[in-house]
Amino acid sequence: MRTFRAIGLMSGTSMDGIDIAMLETDGEMISRFGPSALHLYREDEVALLRRALDEARALTDRDARPGAVGEAERMVTALHAGAVRVFLDANGIDSERIDVIGFHGQTVLHRPDERLTVQIGDGQGLADETGIRVVYDLRAADVAAGGQGAPLVPVYHRALAATLACPRPIAVLNIGGVANVTFIDGVPDPYACDTGPGNALIDDFMRERRGEARDENGGAAARGRVDAGAVARVLGHSFFALKPPKSLDRNAFREWVADRAALADKSVEDGAATLAAITAATVATIVPHLPEPPKSWIVCGGGASNATLMRMLGERLAPARVETANEAGWNADAIEAQAFAYMAVRSLRGLPITFPTTTGAPEPMTGGVVAEPRAARRKRMRI
Repeated sequence: MRTFRAIGLMSGTSMDGIDIAMLETDGEMISRFGPSALHLYREDEVALLRRALDEARALTDRDARPGAVGEAERMVTALHAGAVRVFLDANGIDSERIDVIGFHGQTVLHRPDERLTVQIGDGQGLADETGIRVVYDLRAADVAAGGQGAPLVPVYHRALAATLACPRPIAVLNIGGVANVTFIDGVPDPYACDTGPGNALIDDFMRERRGEARDENGGAAARGRVDAGAVARVLGHSFFALKPPKSLDRNAFREWVADRAALADKSVEDGAATLAAITAATVATIVPHLPEPPKSWIVCGGGASNATLMRMLGERLAPARVETANEAGWNADAIEAQAFAYMAVRSLRGLPITFPTTTGAPEPMTGGVVAEPRAARRKRMRI
């Protein structure tokens, strides 16, 4: 089977920017890791995404793009196209050498129980702007079939884990705006689900209190005091008793945590410490729902750079070994973008990207819509 050169693009629920990574793969094995980069959003761009997120709550039609949602989609598409051009130029890569782009878009609404998920971003527009084939809208088919549509990355976690020699079972924990885990123990299909809030609550809290995008390295949390009672009250949410598969919208816990944790009454340091403890505690609630307790936890996503959160995870998940993806030899900042490059290739080959054990789909499912550039840029490859 031939190897494809793919670029993956990921704009996550933390809304800090666009992660870009190149990967060479046949959709099963990883042949080579290419360069990666981050294109940061400006404050005004983040503000528009946040308005789109708020307005999207009223959506009932996944194709509707009213007001700020449509404006944000146009911006997201243009920014992704620009980011691809800058990435190719910076690394001296000819676009003719790229077989496909995996385009996640920006999730503005995720209600799988209503069979509704919305990722803004015009895949056809991106293909036309870059002249490269694009695979996009990777969640929709799964949700339409009754799956949760998330998490999507576990199929790539499985490929990464094949390169590791650490004790098994392995849990790969991705802490973005929402946290999700992939359990890997040699079985053919990965086992995965969302665990609860990730960085979103901490990021929103720091933005509201200090105008800062995040708690850098967990510094504020390190100086604060955890409200153990608040953590216990948050854990009373019914989500944590549910067995996988299960997934969340970015804002699913915003009001619940604000009320149960009494954030308005806390200092910045105590609020950050309590929110970090909530994330760590909610991750630990998934352990009884896994086939067996993992012996190794590998943490990726933005949460891996929060030293206070990493310490709390180590305490909550003991005696298992907890390390960052970088410590395991991976590129923590690039994993999600790499995953969408990988899934784009699987989609082209008709290989499944979601499974009954990851999203609750009725069967292993491929996904994604393929957009060919309207102006043919080259002779198409054989798949």
